[in-house]
Amino acid sequence: MKNLRLKSARAAMDMSQQQLADAVGVSRQTINAIEKGDYNPTIKLCVAICRTLGKTLDELFWDA
Repeated sequence: MKNLRLKSARAAMDMSQQQLADAVGVSRQTINAIEKGDYNPTIKLCVAICRTLGKTLDELFWDA
């Protein structure tokens, strides 16, 4: 399933996939794969993305 919430939060902060990838220590391709729903990130990576974007796990990754 596509992660449109992640893509939207990233865009709202005017961050490119590369900028987010650099901030959390992964490749741009990893961020792209997460947004497309092709990759299920580790909880550690999810937390790093949330901290970078100022969001919670619920807001970006989990269906509430």
